Amino acid sequence: GKSFRHRSSLTVHQRLHTGERPYECGECGQSFRQSSELIIHQRSHTGERPYECPECGKRFQTSSHLLLHQRTHTGERPFRCPDCRKSFNRNSHLVRHRRIHTGEGPYECPECGKRFQTSSSLLKHQQLHTEDRPFRCPECGKGFKRSPHFIRHRLTHTGERPYGCPECGKSFSQRYNLICHQKIH
Repeated sequence: GKSFRHRSSLTVHQRLHTGERPYECGECGQSFRQSSELIIHQRSHTGERPYECPECGKRFQTSSHLLLHQRTHTGERPFRCPDCRKSFNRNSHLVRHRRIHTGEGPYECPECGKRFQTSSSLLKHQQLHTEDRPFRCPECGKGFKRSPHFIRHRLTHTGERPYGCPECGKSFSQRYNLICHQKIH
């Protein structure tokens, strides 16, 4: 197990395992593990962009997005590849670049285990497996052999949470997450 200095940090971490998202947006119903995530999300509804670039005046919803943007002015590229010394302005770009050296494919097909470098390559590959899957999701195109699996998948798009805890009222999209949550009580 992982250890935490503050009880609140442990609580937030446990929500990764239980699926609990107690902070709900009153505008669209989307829910979050932390109140800070909800606050940032709500800016997508209000259009609020409180962080302004002093260089060009462009505004951002989060301070981290402002910091990333400011690198376009400074030319700062703090993330360097240890293999070829090429540098990047974002860590995510370095991570993607390093796959060239490792040959790693981070996107794995859940059907056959084959790995791909990009999500688009994986999606194209997955079409090979969907021929005999009559239940197709209209949102993302994923196919299912059995109706219950299709119905459970649809909840990931609708945000519906039909499994409620009788103890505290928290709700979950999957029964398994409710069972994990109930162990807390």
